[in-house]
Amino acid sequence: MPSDTYGGDFETTAIPNYGSSPSSAGYSLMNDPDPLPYVAPQVDAPPMMGPTAIEPLDYDAARNAGRRGTQDLGLLLLRAGFGALLVVHGLQKVFGWWGGSGLGGLSDSLTAAGYQHANLLTYAAAGTEITAGILLVLGLFTPLAGAAALAYLINGLLASVLNSEESGRFLFFLPDGHEFQLTLIVVAAAIILVGPGRYGFDAGRGWARRPFIGSFVALLLGIGGGIAVWILLNGANPLA
Repeated sequence: MPSDTYGGDFETTAIPNYGSSPSSAGYSLMNDPDPLPYVAPQVDAPPMMGPTAIEPLDYDAARNAGRRGTQDLGLLLLRAGFGALLVVHGLQKVFGWWGGSGLGGLSDSLTAAGYQHANLLTYAAAGTEITAGILLVLGLFTPLAGAAALAYLINGLLASVLNSEESGRFLFFLPDGHEFQLTLIVVAAAIILVGPGRYGFDAGRGWARRPFIGSFVALLLGIGGGIAVWILLNGANPLA
């Protein structure tokens, strides 16, 4: 109710009806007050970037990425040929085949070369040569087999130099030199570093796909093992 001092026209003051009638239910939005103006949020515009050139896909390089040509065939020939050579020489030492001296002759040669515990070392040497050769032919545990063969060949070279007729001189060329033994040592080291290739039981392992750190470790293991066996069981200076 208005107060006694109100001077306005109360009767003529109308309150707008915001309700909806059944006849204007579909147009109720038209009777609503105007909404507040929409203010778009300020979004930092992305920096303008120039057009980027898309290089065409080299389909030939993608297709040939997994191809290695005759590389794996060459690795198979190198690995299997070297392993077969070790096996043949090991069988010659054990059974005396192909003009070999047998285990007795191997023990005598180790004793003459100055090795201690020649009786046990005879079986260890022959077994290492045959086992490493078989593993290399199969392409199985190739870095370890190559390291064992390398250690064996290093000892064979040192013993051969020690027992040479001209002690104190390292001869290279045959028949009195050691070029054949040096060649076998280089072959063993190369097989350790390049891996067995795809044609072997190691085909799915890392040292077959991309040999790197493990191959260096196996190479150092073979060299260190061969030198350690010579120092601990022989100790002689082959050049003295």
